[in-house]
Amino acid sequence: MADPPGCCHPCATCPLCLYSCHWVAPKKRKGLKTSKCDCSWFLFLFCVFLFALVWLYFAIIILNDFHNFNEFIFKQTKLWLDWSLVLLIATATLITYSSVLLVLALCLQLCGQPLKLHWLHKTLLILTALVVAAAFTGLGIKWAEEWRSARISLQATGPFLHIGIVGGMTLLAWPLASFIYRTRNKGLKVFLLLVYCAVMVALYLAPLGITSPCIMEENQLPTKPALVGHRGAPMLAPENTLMSLHKAVDCHVQVFETDVMVSADGVPFLMHDEELTRTTNVHAVFPERAALNSTAFNWTDLQQLDAGSWFLERRPFPTVQSLSAGDRYQVTKQRIPSLEQALEAAKQSNISIMFDLRPENHSDYQSFVNATLKVILRSGIPLQQVLWLPDGFREEVKQQAPGVQQVYGQKRLQNEKEPLLHVNLPYQDMSSEEIRQYRQDNISVNLYVVNQPWLFSVLWCAGVSSVTTNACQVLKEMKHPIWLLPSSTYLMIWIVVDCVSLLVILWAFLLLK
Repeated sequence: MADPPGCCHPCATCPLCLYSCHWVAPKKRKGLKTSKCDCSWFLFLFCVFLFALVWLYFAIIILNDFHNFNEFIFKQTKLWLDWSLVLLIATATLITYSSVLLVLALCLQLCGQPLKLHWLHKTLLILTALVVAAAFTGLGIKWAEEWRSARISLQATGPFLHIGIVGGMTLLAWPLASFIYRTRNKGLKVFLLLVYCAVMVALYLAPLGITSPCIMEENQLPTKPALVGHRGAPMLAPENTLMSLHKAVDCHVQVFETDVMVSADGVPFLMHDEELTRTTNVHAVFPERAALNSTAFNWTDLQQLDAGSWFLERRPFPTVQSLSAGDRYQVTKQRIPSLEQALEAAKQSNISIMFDLRPENHSDYQSFVNATLKVILRSGIPLQQVLWLPDGFREEVKQQAPGVQQVYGQKRLQNEKEPLLHVNLPYQDMSSEEIRQYRQDNISVNLYVVNQPWLFSVLWCAGVSSVTTNACQVLKEMKHPIWLLPSSTYLMIWIVVDCVSLLVILWAFLLLK
């Protein structure tokens, strides 16, 4: 097949060598033709590229929750690593490889060259497809809630994804037109044209099904959600420490969210994990007892543990690298705080404190509740600044401390005797419509854990009351959602994009005829 006008031999030879992994002389190249098998491999390449592209989208979405995955891996292996870096590097490698091959194939098609994919590329493409399929399978088995995160992400990215996909499919018109005019198979021509036209019509009409809470007028934007510090400010200080609480206050959080356990001698203290291994040096101080439950230690033992140095050693967040020398020194001085100390700090800072009482399945859980209530009532903190999350023995808590605000980890039910005033749920569990309805009914909705600005923007537009976050230092700087489009502006963009796309497609088919 001869080179078309304007396609010089070097320009055609270079992509062909990279695609086929061997040098083909111009004279020999004329005898080569693209077979049905070659076309099948090109189709497979295109599908692998789309598959990897979808995985890249999911990888970016799950970065919001990746710290939970790091914690999960640590519990299983006792090895701490920021697996998000591994995820991003692997995903970038796969998408780069498949996209380079696809660009080479499209260039060869435009130059009228045969698509002879080398067996090495075929093997690597199959491996790429298997790796991405394994990633999706693992996501579905171990982290199924992330599928619901995808639904929310489409509300943030839907309008822009539509523009990008329309643009990509529009550019595809050039190699498609080139192929249609070169092939002699009329049936194949008709089939490809029908499929392409059907896809483009669907894309042109897609905005009719795109919904986003951020498509609204500026004057309809709800108040910015309040910030709840998840274990304080864990990107700036070791989680569940007094330093973390004070850093959260500097970020203008309204609530310090934490986890409470009770020591063997009845002292409530701040700790999330059932074991002390992740956030203390218990292996060094009590090596023979390191695997015991946190509640098996008395308060004197707990006070001997360093609750800060792990933060500098393991660097759970990239922000650790930017800590000042003064902050680093302060980190090394952190100890496990008691609930009494945390309540005093919250009272002095005039912020609320919200906590879970762990472990819920402990045989002495009622005594844990009583010990915790005793400390709260003795602390002198205004009870309206205490937000109670545990469901166990909630009625007893209401009787002993009626001023404490009850926060429920469930949606409201029909015919409830007592209406809910505060709910605390994963951000995946509530739709924008439910958030708006709760807002109209004066029910405070707090969603967790929200770290990425895109997710915060969507929930802001939806009208959520507050969000629990690891990244309070990032979200406090946001004065406005990332994007906000009036419906009339969005309609205009939709019409312009579709019209430009249609003109470019017509131009491609007329020019290459």
